[in-house]
Amino acid sequence: MTRGIAIAVLGLMLAGLQYRFWIGDGGVYETGKQRAAVAAREADNGRLRLRNAALEAEVEDLRAGGAAIETHARETLGMVRREETFFLVVNADLAMAARH
Repeated sequence: MTRGIAIAVLGLMLAGLQYRFWIGDGGVYETGKQRAAVAAREADNGRLRLRNAALEAEVEDLRAGGAAIETHARETLGMVRREETFFLVVNADLAMAARH
């Protein structure tokens, strides 16, 4: 009789420990979720590091010389120098489609 009770108590203790190990706070399930979250953050950080490096290089180019400033002005503002001739090339198919 006491042997049966002892086995039952030990079984309940084992079940409780297994629950804490697999499902409880700091268990295998929670640890896996945390590792996945850390991996996602590391991937985001890597992407952001690359973007920051590109932005830092662009800032350095803008500080160092006028070529980067000129390129930026040409691409975004449509800058044309006085000695240059501006040509606008229009695709005939697109022009016809825009009229109809």
